[in-house]
Amino acid sequence: MSVLTLNNLLRTTNDTNAADTATPSAQHQPEPNFSAPSIASAAMLVELSISQWTAAKKDKGATEDLLRQYNAKAGTVNARKELLAGVKELADIKSFVARARGIVTGSTLPWTDTGIRLLPTASYFKFHEQVTGLQNEFDTLVESFLSAYQWERDKAQATLGGLWRSDDYPSVDAVRRKFAFRIHYMPVPDTGDWRVEVGQQGNDALKDHYQNYFDSRLKLITGDVYEKFGEKVTRLINSMDWTEGEKPKRMYQTTFDAVCELIDVMQAFNLTGDTTMEALRKQLATIMDGVTLESIKEDHALRAEKKQQLERAVKALPSLDW
Repeated sequence: MSVLTLNNLLRTTNDTNAADTATPSAQHQPEPNFSAPSIASAAMLVELSISQWTAAKKDKGATEDLLRQYNAKAGTVNARKELLAGVKELADIKSFVARARGIVTGSTLPWTDTGIRLLPTASYFKFHEQVTGLQNEFDTLVESFLSAYQWERDKAQATLGGLWRSDDYPSVDAVRRKFAFRIHYMPVPDTGDWRVEVGQQGNDALKDHYQNYFDSRLKLITGDVYEKFGEKVTRLINSMDWTEGEKPKRMYQTTFDAVCELIDVMQAFNLTGDTTMEALRKQLATIMDGVTLESIKEDHALRAEKKQQLERAVKALPSLDW
């Protein structure tokens, strides 16, 4: 795995989470103070890159046979064959990649449309430890697949029959090179960090352009946190919407845990010191303090009380029409 040395990236962060504890109001929300230097020291950019061999290939000969057989025009059908269909070791890698991407996505927020994501500096060590574990798991799965590769390649001859071609199967070393797991860390650039000589006028224009982009990304990140709050809390509220004597609705531990996890998420991603977000976080922490899924299921009075409190919290969400 290629990981960039952080050097001075992990600088001391300001206490951006100090906030007014008053109950937030949807009618009165202070305008967030988006500050590039403070964000550059409070967060970093993360890019995950995973490559894998799909073990699939288009068969031109079979495609031409199909076109002739059905008197179809070129381009209307393609024969694609799975070179190692049903091989567990390869399927395990594909499942792992989806899970790993989900873990990274769940721990970060989008920064660009190219896959680069934002990670709070305070979450780096926990995140990096988790990603290191994922890389080790990936390497183990790849080696397990490579150990079985030659045997599975020979077995595929019986599975594919006349479609089997030895040239479709690379060497073990070539297949190994098709797998990679990389995580890159980068600092969040500020508007004063332009390393091109474009003259003062061009430099000022670039700064203004990036500042506008920077502010828009921070607004999207703040909005994303609020959206997560609304979606996850509302899902829990809906599962609590039944009274004593009625048939209970299904309540899942994952739904309950997702709301509890919001408390840490809102603290980690409150990069602008948004007082409304901090007040909502504290309100949610108070509501969920000491509560378990079983207690909500069994105690009708407690469930009604917590449902009402959560509904008030959702109603206090600010408008995002900045």
